[in-house]
Amino acid sequence: MDIYNRYAPFIQDYIYRSGWKTLRAVQNAAGDAIFNSDENVLLTASTASGKTEAAFFPILTLLDENPSSTVGVLYIAPLKALINDQFERLNGLCEEAGIAVTRWHGDVSQSQKRKLIKKPSGILQITPESLESLLINKHMEIPSLFGDLRFIVIDEIHSLLRGDRGGQTFCLIERLCRMAECSPRRVGLSATIGNPAEAGKFLAAGSGKGTLIPEFDGGKEVWRLSMEHFFNTPPQADEGKEPEITAPEPEVATDTAPAAADPGIGYIFEHTRGKKCLVFTNSREECESVCQNLRHYCEVNGEPDRFLIHHGNLSASYRESAEEDMKDDDSLMSVCATATLELGIDIGRLERAFQIDAPFTVSGFLQRLGRTGRRGNPSEMRFVMREDHPEARAMLPEMIPWFLIQGIALVQLYIEERFVEPPRTEKMPFSLLYHQTMSTLASCGEMTPAELASKVLPLSVFHRITKDDYRILLKHLIETDHINRTENGGVILGLTGEKIVNNYKFLAVFQENIEYTVHSGSEELGTIVKPPPAGEKIAIAGRVWAVDEVDHKRRDVYCTLVKGNIPAYFGDVAGDIHTHILERMKGVLGEDKNYPYLMRHAVCRLAYARKTFLNAGIASKPLVSLGGKMWVLFPWLGSYAFIALERFLKLKCAKRLGLKGLSPARPYYLQFMMQAAEEEFYKVVSEEASKDFDPMDLLYPAENPVFEKYDEYVPGELVRKGFAYGVLDIAGMKKRVAEWKR
Repeated sequence: MDIYNRYAPFIQDYIYRSGWKTLRAVQNAAGDAIFNSDENVLLTASTASGKTEAAFFPILTLLDENPSSTVGVLYIAPLKALINDQFERLNGLCEEAGIAVTRWHGDVSQSQKRKLIKKPSGILQITPESLESLLINKHMEIPSLFGDLRFIVIDEIHSLLRGDRGGQTFCLIERLCRMAECSPRRVGLSATIGNPAEAGKFLAAGSGKGTLIPEFDGGKEVWRLSMEHFFNTPPQADEGKEPEITAPEPEVATDTAPAAADPGIGYIFEHTRGKKCLVFTNSREECESVCQNLRHYCEVNGEPDRFLIHHGNLSASYRESAEEDMKDDDSLMSVCATATLELGIDIGRLERAFQIDAPFTVSGFLQRLGRTGRRGNPSEMRFVMREDHPEARAMLPEMIPWFLIQGIALVQLYIEERFVEPPRTEKMPFSLLYHQTMSTLASCGEMTPAELASKVLPLSVFHRITKDDYRILLKHLIETDHINRTENGGVILGLTGEKIVNNYKFLAVFQENIEYTVHSGSEELGTIVKPPPAGEKIAIAGRVWAVDEVDHKRRDVYCTLVKGNIPAYFGDVAGDIHTHILERMKGVLGEDKNYPYLMRHAVCRLAYARKTFLNAGIASKPLVSLGGKMWVLFPWLGSYAFIALERFLKLKCAKRLGLKGLSPARPYYLQFMMQAAEEEFYKVVSEEASKDFDPMDLLYPAENPVFEKYDEYVPGELVRKGFAYGVLDIAGMKKRVAEWKR
């Protein structure tokens, strides 16, 4: 009751009107941390546990007691949809107290933004990209907007821990605080933090404050979890065989999907009927394909269409329509989605989630699982693992169902260890350095190189970048007309640089493809890459369209709705899989353990994979002969250590081993031809790995490994250095090779 009594009267009234009998543990803990300290706060609790209210009840109480003369709270979220969702919740909470809540992103009218600039107050909700725009285009307004800023709330902070977008967000926070001469506390919110201490350091970087991480009993998590495996054509893994391990039977349902249909999609079709579900895929292409198939099944069975679609390439109107339909508790529609619905948008009472194949991360699995089970019900997820039958002459590695094993490993790591991927803090983000340099120049105008360096280099994310590195970058940017020297010895944006900065795509640091906007009549459907010529077909918004015209100059595609199924293409998506997941995958294959969530087909497929693993001797040795001079190596390394090993073998060991034709299936295995014998392989790789070589040695001659969005504007020597020292996990690779030696 102490925390409740401390809340402002309008907060207490809100709690009473909402019918709450008690505060949740996270709300008591957050109230104690925010009311009784001046530190930053990291709140980590399960989805739908009340984290948003836990943070905002005490923050709004403090704002009510001592109103800010400017914007008092800056709320940063990774998605516009999340901002829109939270806007409704916060507006209802703040209305009575007269605390203004303002959204600021691309879909918000200019009149709303002008109103805030004229009279800054209350809460400002913004995405990292819109905050970038604000710092560039409203530089002179920053002190009057944020001079008395008290709190910065960062929602879904786990989504910002491992990439350049997170680095950008914290650069912007530090720049804003410096420009406004304010020192707000930071409050991070997330359902999936694996190493809270590391995440707390990440949250606090550059703030001059520590981070409190309240501990509390969040109650027992209850999951309904199942995992089934399907071959894309008959027979299934258990047909004609008795399973070696018992598993729960699937619920009874008649599969009335069309004859010769994809059995995995048929399973989803049946088990979404009469329910409100999310169907998660790992790519936009697969999302389109799955939605097309499910809608086709509805048509064949004479059922009304009950499937929606949601991904980043769809127009805002399509995405928002799907969100609104799902918020209706009486709706029995299901949505095929990518990570765009992974984060905390409230889309009502979902009954279950489906996950096709394994996600890349434990964090992604937990976020997707957490979308269900709100309002007192257990979270429910059904994994659907699909693969083609291995061909008659398939090699050993193709006999292992990698996605099934990966899915089990993700689940087991969280159940057994509460493992979630930690922040990536040892990068050398030269692409982001270019971006923040250009943004700072665009925002502040002419300054000396020393002044520019003093504004950019001290930003916490650049702690591994030296003054010499920065001199090389500035010299290159002057030579390429991205920046110019002035008569006064200062630097300003050059003509080439202005063209880049003035494009709206500059605001984002994540990689984008060249996209074409797709129209059908007056309706905007979304965007695609690589449009086909007129007369061909494209897939978008879960349907198939005939292309009438392609305007390459304006990047517009005009089309008409037709029937049929075709694949979609939105550009490549890279995975970032942690080494600990691969190590647990090896454990899954090597242990004789039953997992209660596995269903009949999956039990049999796992049993067969374990037999393959055991018979090939992979448990005791990573290198296995495939016959003749063909070998396969199972290193059990995550994405970045795997890439380091691949290069190490090619550049340091190939000559001594007579190694040729190295073919990686990242990050699972490497196949190659080799002249040397098995013992010689271990001897050579051990000797070479024990040498103290420069990470730059793992780059190919004249290679320019463009990895991030703005690497193309960075001098080659820095791109090479950033890749060698900040991307390749050489320490992880060397550690693994040393284990082989034993």
